[in-house]
Amino acid sequence: MSTEAELMAIHIGLISAMEINNIHDIVVITDFISTASKILESKVDPLQNIVIPLASAIKAHLSKDVRNKIYFWYCPSKAKWLRHQLIDNQVRASRNILEFPSKNLHLFSKKKKCNDTLCEWQTSFTNSLKKGYYFSNSEDKDE
Repeated sequence: MSTEAELMAIHIGLISAMEINNIHDIVVITDFISTASKILESKVDPLQNIVIPLASAIKAHLSKDVRNKIYFWYCPSKAKWLRHQLIDNQVRASRNILEFPSKNLHLFSKKKKCNDTLCEWQTSFTNSLKKGYYFSNSEDKDE
């Protein structure tokens, strides 16, 4: 799993858990503990658009009540913990396409916008009547 995907999974899970009333102890179990540690680092990172809002949400959650705690536990996938297998199966079976609601997720939104623009351009070019006048068709011909 990529670092961005792992951070997104942690982000979605933590935000969802922190929105539940009367939840004081949150445990994040991951096999990418180095990725989770990026949330607490203060150095410049290309993933700051994900990390900074999450760190702010964590700070607000921890400040809200002295009983609030968040734990990060490392559990390697090679440990074959039953929960890993269940979650992996659920994710693979899921056909949901995530829309990223936060505009702070710049990397994801830029990639999606770029792909959408490219697809739109290819479609409009393919259907264009001017294609033969301003652009030549590119075809493989054996001559």
